[in-house]
Amino acid sequence: MSATEYVVDLRDIKFVLFEQLKTDEQLAKVPRYKDFDRDMYDAVLDMAAELAVNTVAPVNKVGDRQGTRLDAEGNITTPDCFKPAYKAIAEAGLIAASMDPEHGGQGIPHVIDIATHEMLSGAATAFNMYPGLTRAAANLLTWPETPEWIRTTAVPRMLGGEWAGTMCLTEAGAGTAVGDNRAKAQPTGEAGVFHLTGEKVFISGGDNDLTSNLIHLVLARLPDAPPGTKGLSIFVVPKFMFDASGALGARNDAKVVGIEHKMGINGSATCTIALGATGTCVGYILGSPGQGMEIMFRMMNEARIGVGIQSIGVASAAYQNALAYCKERVQGSAVENFRDADPPRITINQHPDVRRMLLSMKCTVESMRSLIYSVANRFDKTHHGEESEKEYLLGLVELMTPIIKAHCSDKAYEVATTALQCFGGYGYIGEYPAEQYVRDAKIFSIYEGTNGIQAMDMLGRKMRKGQGMLFMQWLNEANEELERCRPIAALADDIAGLERARDQLGQTAMHLGMVGAQGNLRGAMVQATPFLELFGTVVLGLHCLWQARVAHEAIQAGATGDDLKFYKGKLANSRFYAKNILPKATALAKAIQAGDESCLEEGLFE
Repeated sequence: MSATEYVVDLRDIKFVLFEQLKTDEQLAKVPRYKDFDRDMYDAVLDMAAELAVNTVAPVNKVGDRQGTRLDAEGNITTPDCFKPAYKAIAEAGLIAASMDPEHGGQGIPHVIDIATHEMLSGAATAFNMYPGLTRAAANLLTWPETPEWIRTTAVPRMLGGEWAGTMCLTEAGAGTAVGDNRAKAQPTGEAGVFHLTGEKVFISGGDNDLTSNLIHLVLARLPDAPPGTKGLSIFVVPKFMFDASGALGARNDAKVVGIEHKMGINGSATCTIALGATGTCVGYILGSPGQGMEIMFRMMNEARIGVGIQSIGVASAAYQNALAYCKERVQGSAVENFRDADPPRITINQHPDVRRMLLSMKCTVESMRSLIYSVANRFDKTHHGEESEKEYLLGLVELMTPIIKAHCSDKAYEVATTALQCFGGYGYIGEYPAEQYVRDAKIFSIYEGTNGIQAMDMLGRKMRKGQGMLFMQWLNEANEELERCRPIAALADDIAGLERARDQLGQTAMHLGMVGAQGNLRGAMVQATPFLELFGTVVLGLHCLWQARVAHEAIQAGATGDDLKFYKGKLANSRFYAKNILPKATALAKAIQAGDESCLEEGLFE
């Protein structure tokens, strides 16, 4: 392959799904998925891979260079090549794949759907934001709070690629502090119908020319609503008004008045939207007044896991491009021959430092994939079994969500910059996609709740829930995996490293719990981001070890050829992670437990 081509790592995707998670076997027991089998899953994955490589990937560089344009009427023009690509994935059913058939979906497991969107996001992140946001908005509209005529009219059209969707939370000066939103909703006297005024900023996919209509989900405040998030309600605000038959009417006064010129994801229109600035903006309330954040967070949690999917997509693409380049690029000689006057020249994948960079990317990408897919697989299992089992599974999904969003997005940016380093000077110029991966990946740590907010949520809410119940459940599962690995002598050092990191994590969690219990919340929150990094480092280490166990079992069963090489790569991942990355967990734990609060000193930054 050429280092300018996009590659889907279908071998590793299927390893995680079918050898590690045994998705086809486990989900066969879930009534919702009883009609699916391995052949059907393979067909979906192979189709998505073909579309990602041949239809979506070619729009990535073009979309980045062209960007989006805004006309005087508030209409966005997307890059020229986006329309046929959007039509292709809609016709393939990939927008609607995991949705219930009653809403126009195919009902495939979420874990298979996530794999398809990893491929599409890796192929063209900015492009895939349009269908991704649309699916998330449509999913929210399937809930009972949605007026039936809106649900039955809008959702099938969104999932079929005719209409699009987006969410409108952020306002100027009220980004992370959503409760500071000032947009207003005035009752009209007609049940459920309101007139909205205000302005929303940083709205991804705030308009497009890919679809004939767009549904905004808008947070706004009713008259006399209490301050903060409890006073927010959520409204359906269409670009064009429509009736129950789907016929479009007049343009609603929710119009784009500006677009952002950004560091990356340039093909995604990041918009400022004015509501009711030049006319009447009509919105239909979802649920009850004051229920806005409760309803919106259903979409937000999906969006945060979606950031993890973007992260693994871009990280994998960056690594695969760097690997291809390093196999092609001839430079220098082997270190053993550096004294020779005219030694043979070698490809740079043979240089020790380059190999170190490649393996650091490889084990990071593959452990991230394992984590994200395993969490999706848990969610699929909630469609079966006792309520107590569902509650248990959802609790672990909840605990891992900040790690998927924050730790994986940080790691994706790290992988992208390491990939660029492998290219050297050629990575810094636009001939290769390395520099675009870096620019596109940076937003992942910022939107859908900055990583600092994710860390505070992890430490302040998730770790405290049920007096640490979620953390203890995860710890029990980690210990169970360690016991499964223990009989394998080749993994002894990896197990020992992970046990040390696990113990440091537990001690640090107890330490921060005591700091918070003593009333020093500011002191505890200073350590929120380091703690999430510590937790994420241990979690990915556990997934490296898990994969190494599965690979060892495959080798013992007689793997040969390319399969044997693949499985040995998993063992190398685990060794490298245990000896080069896990020690950082110990350093983080010691730094956190030192309890330094110098950044809180009065007058330091005033």
